[in-house]
Amino acid sequence: MRPTDPNAVPAELGVASFDDIATRARACRLCVTAPRGAPLPHEPRPVIRGSAEARILIAGQAPGTRVHASGVPFDDRSGERLRDWMGVDTDTFYDEGFIAILPMGFCFPGLDAKGGDRPPRRECAPAWRAPLVAVLPAVKLVLAIGGAAQRWHLGPEADGGVDDTVRRWRTIVASATAPTVFPLPHPSWRNTGWLKRNPWFETELLPELRARILDQLGRLDRSTR
Repeated sequence: MRPTDPNAVPAELGVASFDDIATRARACRLCVTAPRGAPLPHEPRPVIRGSAEARILIAGQAPGTRVHASGVPFDDRSGERLRDWMGVDTDTFYDEGFIAILPMGFCFPGLDAKGGDRPPRRECAPAWRAPLVAVLPAVKLVLAIGGAAQRWHLGPEADGGVDDTVRRWRTIVASATAPTVFPLPHPSWRNTGWLKRNPWFETELLPELRARILDQLGRLDRSTR
């Protein structure tokens, strides 16, 4: 990040609230004014949700075309599948007092030559992720979706790639200190073949994930909301 860049994250963000940091991140234009590589080919529209009370963090990849248009994360078929994986309804999923959603890249990164989504932009995580995660003190469970999120939240444990990391979910969950990290593949319908080849994901991992989510939902204090 350039020291003189107007979007540079100030040191005082370390003691700012989630809302303060999220507001600044939503106005970020680093991918245009100080890009790491080619500039973002369209107007930035960072997509961030959450609050300091959130108990679950969904760490996804980056918004797609539909989410870029709506500004609502997982407002697509992938979101439908993810909510099914989690065992929650739409209202619970979008309850910012329960679930925070911080993708590794906040803006839609554009399409590659084959029409697929590009990887998350490289500016977002270094600039904003640590400050935002630091002001989510109530998070007990992280859903790390895809390779970029798994590398950020698990470090060297995710070096073997998404398939290897998700296969080792029991060891990762059992060895985790707070918060517990569940590695997941992307809920894209392009991964339907992988899910069919790996039935243990639905019969073993998902019941455990849903139980953990239900436990956190039961601990949620709704009397103050």
